[in-house]
Amino acid sequence: MILFHGTNSDIDSIDLSLSLNHKDFGKGFYLTDSRETAIRMAEKKARLFGGKATLISYDFDESALHSDLKVKVFPKKATVEWFLFVDANRDRANQRPIHDFDIVVGPIADDGVVVQITNYRENIYTAEQAAKALQDKFLDQQYYFGTEKALNYLTKTKVQAL
Repeated sequence: MILFHGTNSDIDSIDLSLSLNHKDFGKGFYLTDSRETAIRMAEKKARLFGGKATLISYDFDESALHSDLKVKVFPKKATVEWFLFVDANRDRANQRPIHDFDIVVGPIADDGVVVQITNYRENIYTAEQAAKALQDKFLDQQYYFGTEKALNYLTKTKVQAL
């Protein structure tokens, strides 16, 4: 399976220590199966941080999903479990990782999800109400790689300056 990473420069080798904390699934390397989504991310990163919008393609050996790795695959639609998982990972009060998965697959929390997380944190909605409000929203899928062991299932195949 081909996965895409949108960024503002080429990446020679993935260094997980450079990953940012408090992302949807925690500190790790993120890809998507949507070329369009990765291009939007590359353009956004270049706009915010400089550099050149760059699309990097990786071949993902899907046998990883059925290997000895710890893998979590969420449904393609928003669920309460996914919503609470994203909320916990994004919570800056959590200074340690909230999970030990090698790979996590699930919806990308876009701006609409952020609004629902805020509603949940401010006790406007329950987690169930927030997840239900997102049920009809199409959310692109993301693939999180959180360990070196998981990264072994990725092979960089192409770099394209946009």
